[in-house]
Amino acid sequence: QMLAYHLNDEIDLSSRRSGFIDDSVRWMQDRFELSGNSRVIDFGCGPGLYTSRFARLGAEVHGIDFSPRSIAYAREDAKRQSLEVTYIEADYLDHLCEGRFDLVTLIMCDYCALSPAQRATMLAKFERHLSDKGRIVLDVYSLRAFAGKEEGLLCEKNQLNGFWSGNPYFGIVASFKYDDEQVSLDKYVIVEKDRQWEVYNWLQYFTPETLEQEARAAGLEVENVYGDVAGSPYVSDATEFAVVLKRA
Repeated sequence: QMLAYHLNDEIDLSSRRSGFIDDSVRWMQDRFELSGNSRVIDFGCGPGLYTSRFARLGAEVHGIDFSPRSIAYAREDAKRQSLEVTYIEADYLDHLCEGRFDLVTLIMCDYCALSPAQRATMLAKFERHLSDKGRIVLDVYSLRAFAGKEEGLLCEKNQLNGFWSGNPYFGIVASFKYDDEQVSLDKYVIVEKDRQWEVYNWLQYFTPETLEQEARAAGLEVENVYGDVAGSPYVSDATEFAVVLKRA
């Protein structure tokens, strides 16, 4: 069901709406002067909603995602549009990239779902593959989002509109907060008639200052803080914010 959620323009669950993505790419084109000479890589590219737009600018574009269905869709979509995009089906934590890039993106708050060690790995990878004037764009959940998160227990039939399975199931989610670490956990138990499994969704929440600390540990620094990856002004009490990182 993940691919369907990526492509559903009515919700912002797995991907942003198309209008926002258009605004976001236009902003990045202007902000980073993207052109036919630019090299761009999108980590967690999904079905290519950003990468296809970057490619239409003439940039050399790479996209990495672990989902076979999303990558297959992205490749077919690029073929339909006669776009040249290099798609890589891989776990971006393990994949060894080649070359340097003028723009590195990690969008939809993917950074928040990584452990501290994984975030350090990704930032080191980003720093290693930046061109001399390269920049990184990523977005994260803020402490306002953490404050709005509530602990609780919920059980629903076909939870999240059938997201977890094409078969009938009950979804149980237990939500926990860890105030000292500013981390939340949604533990899902998915129960079908003949099987069940668990999913642990951890999220780290940030301030610009705590994100700056992690960036500096990887040899990076925050150049700008924005409200989102479309360049909106930063608002301190919003639930998300975005940063542009560069080499320190």
